[in-house]
Amino acid sequence: MKVLLVVDVQNDFCPGGSLEVKEGDRVIAVINKIRDQFDLVLFTQDWHPRNHKSFASNHPGKKPGDIVDLNGIQQILWPDHCVQDTEGADFHKDLIVRAGDPVFKKGTDPEIDSYSAFYDNRHLKSTGLAEFLKNRGITEIYICGLATDYCVKYSALDALSESFKVHVIVEACRGVDLKPGDSERALEEVRTAGVKIV
Repeated sequence: MKVLLVVDVQNDFCPGGSLEVKEGDRVIAVINKIRDQFDLVLFTQDWHPRNHKSFASNHPGKKPGDIVDLNGIQQILWPDHCVQDTEGADFHKDLIVRAGDPVFKKGTDPEIDSYSAFYDNRHLKSTGLAEFLKNRGITEIYICGLATDYCVKYSALDALSESFKVHVIVEACRGVDLKPGDSERALEEVRTAGVKIV
């Protein structure tokens, strides 16, 4: 069974959003075009409560891009984004999401961020995605979406750690690139770990 995992193609990560990924909306046409080549298409959705500790606004005197210690791990602070039940958290209107396509929400615990589609950033809680795939006998997945250097990268690495064969569809990804070249470095990191870049 061919499985496509579409990561966080939400309004806040697209042009005009609060955490805009440059050309983030350019992945949509590619994803819509390829989705019918897959037997199963899954989506993740960043789904933060308003008091999420990854938001700079919840740390007086801090600004987006600052780094803080959050329960023992380094956390980059972001603008408020993908707040539950807001337009920013919705999938982009042009993205084809069909009734019955499974959606896995992440980042719901205010005390810890969750870049990966599989786990929070300390691997304390699972989203249930690995179990969902394994219960269906799925051994191989294709990953795309936003953003290359964060949620796509960590989803790919966690998928490897769960023993899946992993492919990243580079044409259907875009990165944040807080530092120039972050996306290229992320792709090299996952390639070195064993992900196929396609």
